[in-house]
Amino acid sequence: MKTIGLIGGISWESTVTYYQMLNRAVRARLGGLHSARVILNSVEFKEVADYQSAGDWDSACRIMVEAAQSIERGGADCLLIGANTMHKCAEAITAAVDIPLIHIADVTAAAIKEAGCKKPLLLATRYTMEQDFYRGHLASRHGVNAVVPDDDARTVVHDIIYNELCQGIVTPLAKEKYLNIIADAVQNGCDGVIFGCTEIGLLLTPDDVSIPAFDTAHLHAEAAVDFALS
Repeated sequence: MKTIGLIGGISWESTVTYYQMLNRAVRARLGGLHSARVILNSVEFKEVADYQSAGDWDSACRIMVEAAQSIERGGADCLLIGANTMHKCAEAITAAVDIPLIHIADVTAAAIKEAGCKKPLLLATRYTMEQDFYRGHLASRHGVNAVVPDDDARTVVHDIIYNELCQGIVTPLAKEKYLNIIADAVQNGCDGVIFGCTEIGLLLTPDDVSIPAFDTAHLHAEAAVDFALS
């Protein structure tokens, strides 16, 4: 079994879920007492979040690169960035290490195309919804044209992620707000929804919505286990 490297802590709430999913996937495939080989570097999220809000992505990416290099030195065979937003640093990371990066947008796009969705809604942090590093990757690499909600809805989605989900707060009201945004998107022709922040799976499950839902953290973990067991 190969060793999976995971940059976590962004936020640690979803890192816990990643660790569970990686180990459960290995146990489901191999049975018994089998578990995943994982090297985790958990960064200090407050530092990263401050750099994000200041628009200082060079400093945020420096933290990510250092974490990736530490994981590689530890003996990992592949690398996961345990957050959609921090895939903004994917190019800097791949340039700094020799082990392969399993890109969360690649595995998400594969699932979207397999499901036959043509107009998926992307729910994520404002950075992921509004900047080109994620939607552009989906479109240019895979021909997947994700749409985002209007500005007011983007604010709601973003604020719930940072002010609630990343701090372990999960409420029925937040779930209702997300479901209303998804319902509006369905009325406008969306035929799928991307849980484009790894914390959204703490709030919603695919069973909560009437259209195909793509939990990026789950898809990412499954792809990592595919690699580890190949």
